Amino acid sequence: CSGFPLSIFFIVVNEFCERFSYYGMRAVLVLYFKYFLHWDDNLATAIYHTFVALCYLTPILGAIIADSWLGKFKTIVYLSIVYTIGQAVLSVGSISDLTNNSQDSPSNNLALHIALSMIGLILIALGTGGIKPCVSAFGGDQFEDDQEEQRSTFFSLFYLAINSGSLISTIVTPSLRATECGIHSKQRCYPLAFGVPAILMAVSLIVFVIGSRMYKKVKPQGNVMLEVSKCIGFAIKNRFRHRSKEFPKREHWLDWASEKYDKRLIAQTKVVLKVLFLYIPLPMFWALFDQQGSRWTLQATAMNGDFGISIHPDQMQIVNPILIVIMVPVVDSLIYPLIKKCKVNFTPLKKMTVGMFLASMAFVAAALVQVQIDKTYPVFPAAGQTQIRLINLGLTPATVQFQPQLQSVDLAPNEATGYMIFETSKLQSLHISSESINETRPLNLQEEKRYTFAFKLSTTGIEPGPIWDNVTSKPEEGQNLIRFINNFPYAVNVTMDDTDFGELTPLSVSNYSSFPGRAWSYIIKASSSPFSCTVLSKKFGFGGAYTISLDDCTNYSLNVTYYEDIPPSTVHMAWQIPQYFLLTCGEIMFSVTGLEFSYSQAPSNMKSVLQAGWLLTVAVGNIIVLIVTGASKLSKQWAEYVLFAALLLVVCIIFAIMASFYTYIDPNEIEAQLNEEEKEDKKDQDDNKKEAEADSRM
Repeated sequence: CSGFPLSIFFIVVNEFCERFSYYGMRAVLVLYFKYFLHWDDNLATAIYHTFVALCYLTPILGAIIADSWLGKFKTIVYLSIVYTIGQAVLSVGSISDLTNNSQDSPSNNLALHIALSMIGLILIALGTGGIKPCVSAFGGDQFEDDQEEQRSTFFSLFYLAINSGSLISTIVTPSLRATECGIHSKQRCYPLAFGVPAILMAVSLIVFVIGSRMYKKVKPQGNVMLEVSKCIGFAIKNRFRHRSKEFPKREHWLDWASEKYDKRLIAQTKVVLKVLFLYIPLPMFWALFDQQGSRWTLQATAMNGDFGISIHPDQMQIVNPILIVIMVPVVDSLIYPLIKKCKVNFTPLKKMTVGMFLASMAFVAAALVQVQIDKTYPVFPAAGQTQIRLINLGLTPATVQFQPQLQSVDLAPNEATGYMIFETSKLQSLHISSESINETRPLNLQEEKRYTFAFKLSTTGIEPGPIWDNVTSKPEEGQNLIRFINNFPYAVNVTMDDTDFGELTPLSVSNYSSFPGRAWSYIIKASSSPFSCTVLSKKFGFGGAYTISLDDCTNYSLNVTYYEDIPPSTVHMAWQIPQYFLLTCGEIMFSVTGLEFSYSQAPSNMKSVLQAGWLLTVAVGNIIVLIVTGASKLSKQWAEYVLFAALLLVVCIIFAIMASFYTYIDPNEIEAQLNEEEKEDKKDQDDNKKEAEADSRM
C-alpha cells in the first residue's frame, strides 16, 4: 500500500490501542489508590512508583525472551494475553459491589480489592514492559533493506500512535472515573475507567493477531545484551584470577575478556560502557518527571478546576502531551537554530544538562504553588482545643459572651462569625443578650472538635443548641459538602437536585451531603404541603463546605443564606501549567536529546543495549522516589518538592562535570577501523598459512 507493507497498519493500530490502555489506566491509578482503596498520599505514591518501576524493568526480560527463545511475534502475542488479563483483573477488583451490600457505606472488605488490584498491576507491568522493546522492532522488521524512507515514515506513524493513544486516554478515562456507578453503592466509576482500557487492550491483541499471515517473522538470533553481560562478567572474573603482580597489566580491564571473546565485541562493549557510565546520574531526572502522575495529580485534587467546564485532577496530566506536540517543532525549528546562530556550541550533553535544570525548576514552581494551596487549608482544633462558630438566624441583633469572660461578639441578623479557637477546659457557657433576651447556656464540648451554635431569639428563649460539625478535613477531588438549616417556623422537605435531605423540623440541621464542584448551579427545593419553593444555588466552587439557611419563601421563590464552613479551593489548576511547561521543556531537551545522543554514540548492533540501559534509568528513578519519600520525614509537601529540586540540581552539576570529560566518537569510524584490523588479521593468518604450507613441502 503506497510502498508500505500492509502488515504495518495492524502494528500501528495495535500500538495506539495498547498505549490508550496503559496511559488511560495509569492516569486514574493514584486516585484509585487514595479514594477507593483509602490509602494515604504516601502509600498511594509509593505503590504507584513501584508499579511504574516494574513497567520499566520488565522490558529487559521481554527483549531477552524475544531474541533468545520465542521471537518477537510470539512474545508480543503471549505477553499481550497476560496484559489483557491483568487489565481485566484490575477492572474487576475495582467493583465495589464485590464486597459491599450497603448503599451508604464504603466497601467493608478492602483485602479482596487490594489483592485483585495488585495481581492485575503485576500482570500489566509484565505485559506492557515485556512487549515494549518488541513492537517497534517488529514493525521495523517488516521492511526490506532498500525501504529506509518507508521505515522512517513508519516510525513517525508509530510515535504518533503512541502520543495519540496517550492524549485521548488521558481525557477519556478521568471523565469515566468521575461518573458514578454501582448496584448497592454509588461510587466513582473505576470499573468503567479500568474496563475501557481493558477492552482496548483486547482489541489491540485481536488486531495484531488478525495480521499474523502478513507479518515477516524473523527467527530469534540471540540477544546481544546477554553477550555483553557475559563478556563483562568474564573480564571481571578473569582479572580477579590474574590479580597477582606477576601478570602484566592490560590497556583496559575489558581486555581481560580477549581469551574468550573477539576483539570486535570487546571494542564495542568499551564504547557502550562509556555511554552507560554517563547514564548513572540520569535516574534522578525520571524521579521528578514521573511524579506528574502521583504527587502533581494529588496536588490538583486541592485546586479549583473551573475552566468554564470542570476539569478533573487526573486530566491535568494531558498538559504534558499537548505541550510536547507544540514544543518539539518549536524547539527544533526555532530555539536550536537561534542558539546555533549565536555560535554557541550547544552539544547534546549540554542540552541534557539544561533539561535537568529545567526539571529542577519545575519542582520549585510546584513548591510555590503548594505554598499557596496550604494557605487555603482550614485550621482545625489541636489537642485541648475546641472551635466554635456563631450564626444569628433571627431578625434581632445579639451580643454573645463566652464565659468566663473570654470573648464578646456582636452579631447582626443573619450574620455568622468565623471559627474561634478556645481551650476546652476554660469554655464553660455562652451568655446571649439582646433588647428582650438575656440568657446563659451551659456548654459541654469535646476537645479537637468543631461546633456551630446557630440560634434564633424569640419571646420563648434561645433555640437550638450547639451543632457538632463532623468535617475533619477539607473536601478533596473538587467535592463540596452541603447541609441545610430549616429557618422556617414549620417542617419542610428539602432536596438539592436529586439528593433528598429529608424532612427538617424548625431550626434542625441536616447531615452533610457531597456534591461535585461544577460550573453551573444546583436546584434547591423546600416543600411543605401545599406549597413548594425553589431557587438556583450559587456556584459552590471546588473543595468547600457550606451550611445553607432556608429563610422564607416569596412568590414560590426560596430565600436562602449561605454560610461558609470551609472555604473552597481558590488556587486554580491553571497555576500548574508553568510547572508542566518547565518539565516538558526539560523532557524535550533531556529525553529526546538523550536518546539521539545514545544512538549516535553506539555501534549499530549495540543500540538495544543502550535502550535497555535507558529504560533501566527510568525504573531506578521511580525507585528513588520510593526511597526519598520513605526516608524523608517532611510534613509539608512543598518541602518535599524543594528536596527533589535540590537533589536534581546537585545531580545536574555532577552530570555537567562528567559530560565535560566525555569525548564524542563516530561509531562508523570505529566500525571501519575494526573492519580494517580484521582484514589485516585475516591477511596475516593467510600469510602464515601459506608459509606453513611452503615449509611442509620442503
